[in-house]
Amino acid sequence: MDKIVITIARYYGSGGKTIGEMLGKELGIPFYNKEILRMASDESGISEAMFAQADEKLKKTSLFHIAHKAYDGTVIPPESRDFLSNENLFNYQAKVIRELADEESCIIIGRCGDFVLDGRDNLIKVFIYADPEFCLEQAKIRGAFGGKTTMKYVEETNKYRADYYKYYSGRDWNDCRFYDLCLNSAAIGFDGCVKAIKEYIKIRFPDYKNDAL
Repeated sequence: MDKIVITIARYYGSGGKTIGEMLGKELGIPFYNKEILRMASDESGISEAMFAQADEKLKKTSLFHIAHKAYDGTVIPPESRDFLSNENLFNYQAKVIRELADEESCIIIGRCGDFVLDGRDNLIKVFIYADPEFCLEQAKIRGAFGGKTTMKYVEETNKYRADYYKYYSGRDWNDCRFYDLCLNSAAIGFDGCVKAIKEYIKIRFPDYKNDAL
């Protein structure tokens, strides 16, 4: 096997992004987070700001409570009235994720990556979680909102991520059955999570060659 793809879903403050960055450096493979917005903008010709604004708008609406057809791999053409819809902005992000997974070993943070890439033989789906108190403390340490993050914000952000995932995938974000590994970063630490993922790679894909394993 010449390449693997790792997706990481994570509770806010659990360190999932940091763990992904650490893992990418150790394995020597690219790590993608907000870069996907820029790439989706380049792919579609739609302003990158619109992708970011769409996420913010969704947080402030009840759109998640409306029935929605899950992403099926298609994008809406420019001549359509729905070309700039939230759904199509997601479609282009998903298209970028699929193209990255086709081209190289990589790590994808969030954006329903595990759902978009589901079914691939070389995919590892990771969920990073921790207790609320740990998540709050980590958010403060990393200076979110000037170190003044509240428990309410942590809970609301996780609810938004769960709603976003449900809206676009039809799945329960917290359901462990949709992941290969669910790791408690508060219990084993960030280094422990990286080690656990690397050990899983060795067991699951013994033919994957990487000097860091």
